[in-house]
Amino acid sequence: MQIFTCPACGGATYLHNLACGCGHAIEFDPDAQAMQSLDAPCGNRDAIGCNWRAESDGLCRSCAMTEVVPDLREDTNRPLWAETEAAKRWMLATLGRWGWFTASDPGDRPVFRLLSEKTATGEAGVVMGHANGVITINVSEARSAVLAERQEELGELYRTMLGHMRHETAHFLQLRLLSSPGFPEAFRKLFGDERADYGAALKAHYADPKPAGDDHVTSYATAHPHEDWAETLAHLLHLVDLLDSAAAARLQLPDGPPRGYDAYAETDTETLLHFAVGMSIAVNHVNRALDLPDLYPFVIRSGVRTKLAFAHRWLHG
Repeated sequence: MQIFTCPACGGATYLHNLACGCGHAIEFDPDAQAMQSLDAPCGNRDAIGCNWRAESDGLCRSCAMTEVVPDLREDTNRPLWAETEAAKRWMLATLGRWGWFTASDPGDRPVFRLLSEKTATGEAGVVMGHANGVITINVSEARSAVLAERQEELGELYRTMLGHMRHETAHFLQLRLLSSPGFPEAFRKLFGDERADYGAALKAHYADPKPAGDDHVTSYATAHPHEDWAETLAHLLHLVDLLDSAAAARLQLPDGPPRGYDAYAETDTETLLHFAVGMSIAVNHVNRALDLPDLYPFVIRSGVRTKLAFAHRWLHG
């Protein structure tokens, strides 16, 4: 993620800021990828701290994609809704660097249903997932204690709300790309046939999970071609954003990335991965000095690199 500039004083501002340190109120323009003076506040600015520029019906582009919000009669859901929307805005802002969901993108947008396990009438079950353009997210995982419990239960220590946003939106992006000439055939050759029985594949996976191996970025990616794509693309987005954020903070290693490097403009996947892996190893080392978890605890093997390159070509293109 970039570090932005205050239009009033020129100071540093960040994607979540409602105002600069100088006191100037600001809003984010996702097409300009810049902070500007507050002019058209999103209708959710006061409710959940949304700082994006309003576009239609008084809502910003990100908030307009949300069809259902959690039950706000349950007081604890409002901050969870705010945290979840913040993760969605981050994800959309970075995808916008490649032109996805911008004003010039004529394609469909995803629809989000943000649900909570806690409602005014009691506990409710929430199943995260994507179905025909509708993405369901469990906002309960925006609560640190719940997230830590799920990480432990499922053995997914890298499980985060931003990760959920990237994974489920990857399913939507696959849906759009399947209508692109050449994509279905190339996809099936590398990932497998996504038309295979999804329910049966997941049942088999949970009964006997397979290790990631050389060709899958996670164990879950082995379950079905849909999940292989979603996990691969989510990791691509993690790595590109990691590198872009490091460059924005002017973090450099002897062999790169160079000053001013734009990870979203990079077209060579191997160069991008070389820089991103080098940066993650360096930060892992720093984290260990404070007994913190590794920043990126995955090994990117040759088969995964091939899939990352495929996803990179189609997303960047």
